[in-house]
Amino acid sequence: MAKKTKRSRPWTKEDLRMLKALVREKTKTSTVARKLKRTPTATRQKAAALGVKLVGALQRKRKA
Repeated sequence: MAKKTKRSRPWTKEDLRMLKALVREKTKTSTVARKLKRTPTATRQKAAALGVKLVGALQRKRKA
């Protein structure tokens, strides 16, 4: 049997409104993703494409 491929759901205007509203409220990335029913990676990528900064994004730790 062939593998089923996953298709991403298109972002609706309502999804984008909610994303921007949650970012304004400084909601964590994982929480935003859960509310939008999307993965944190998809949420981060869309936010970056929109030029929006998410709270709790992955950051590298610098060595002292």
